[in-house]
Amino acid sequence: MSSTDGPPPIFVATMSVMLGVVVLSVVFSIIRYACEYLTPPQTENQNPASANEAAEQRGVDVIWEAGQTMERFLQEIQRDKPVRFTSQRLKNFTTNYKTRLGFGGFGEVFQGQFPNGVKIAVKVLNRNLGRIAEEQFMAEVGTIGRTYHINLVRLYGFCHDQHMTALVYEFMENGSLDKYLFNKMRSIEWEKLHEIAIGTAKGLAYLHEECQQRIIHYDIKPENVLLDVNFSPRVADFGLAKLCDRNRTHVTISGYKGTPGYSAPEFLSGNYPITHKCDVYSFGMVLFEIVGRRRNAIVGASETLDWFPKHVWEEYDKGESAAMISGACGIEEKNREKAKRTCMVALWCVQDSPEARPPMSAVVKMLEGTVEVLPPPKPFRYLDIIRMTALRSADSSDGSGFSSESRWYKETTPIMAKHDIQMATC
Repeated sequence: MSSTDGPPPIFVATMSVMLGVVVLSVVFSIIRYACEYLTPPQTENQNPASANEAAEQRGVDVIWEAGQTMERFLQEIQRDKPVRFTSQRLKNFTTNYKTRLGFGGFGEVFQGQFPNGVKIAVKVLNRNLGRIAEEQFMAEVGTIGRTYHINLVRLYGFCHDQHMTALVYEFMENGSLDKYLFNKMRSIEWEKLHEIAIGTAKGLAYLHEECQQRIIHYDIKPENVLLDVNFSPRVADFGLAKLCDRNRTHVTISGYKGTPGYSAPEFLSGNYPITHKCDVYSFGMVLFEIVGRRRNAIVGASETLDWFPKHVWEEYDKGESAAMISGACGIEEKNREKAKRTCMVALWCVQDSPEARPPMSAVVKMLEGTVEVLPPPKPFRYLDIIRMTALRSADSSDGSGFSSESRWYKETTPIMAKHDIQMATC
């Protein structure tokens, strides 16, 4: 047979081998893709222990793995869920719960760290509380587990098995705000306290106005504002928090919520529905304590009650806020204007009617000084039992006549900007 009758046998054999390799490569790629991307999710019939362990390891990898690919990074972000840890891992992370940070009625908090050195705080809930502990656990995971904001504490994950129920948070090096407010040493400047107030307000504004579902905290107080290494605030402890639809005007709750001295009066009086504005009231009470660097309520030797918020209103009403700020509060001249503005914002926040209180986004603007705070009306009328009937009738409209934020502030040139312009023309 001549060479023109067809290709040489060795050529045919070579091409056949190459074609086979290509086909096998394509088949292998299809199988790999199906295994990696088309595998159905875990079902209840699968081994729960192995499923939890795998999910936990994936989540842990997200927290500390340095060399992850962009594709894996995007997959982990898409999951957007706290990690479920086993009790054994938490025991390892905390070195058998060696360092206790604090304790309370709901349980104990221990310091720990992940294998990459990232510090954590592990809150072990007291299971003896039964349903109460379960409700706190579900509230924390169901609310803070859905959020990401620089002024909200981050929930890394949780544990719930036959051994324990626990929550795993980022570790806050400087503890809670209360130890700096009520410490006679005054280890941080008042200007930093003002920044902490603004950061806390931004965290609450996010919960109320920016989340897909509004989150009501119900227990805003200095003990629940944590501070990182730079004293940046994080709102924490969502054990009483509740999700609600943004279009709902009020929520239905049973019983009293929050901490006496910070909880809004509508929890006891029943004059108004419970709304997210109860957090605004609590924040206002915290602002008073930031200005005074003291507890709002102090019982004197003769059993008389020294209530700082009422004192602030009386001095403001007489036009003597400046004397109180410089005298009783000991705030330096450079911060007195901010302190006076903070007092006015606090008085707005603690108005009797929830509708009269500003939203937290407006509170942020007023504290930052980008708007002019309008004079607040008298608060705490609910304390006057004689006027209670008149209060109900006077406020029966529930503030519906005021639909604009202009009642709290008016847009103006920021105070610092005015100062800069004056300096530039000198």
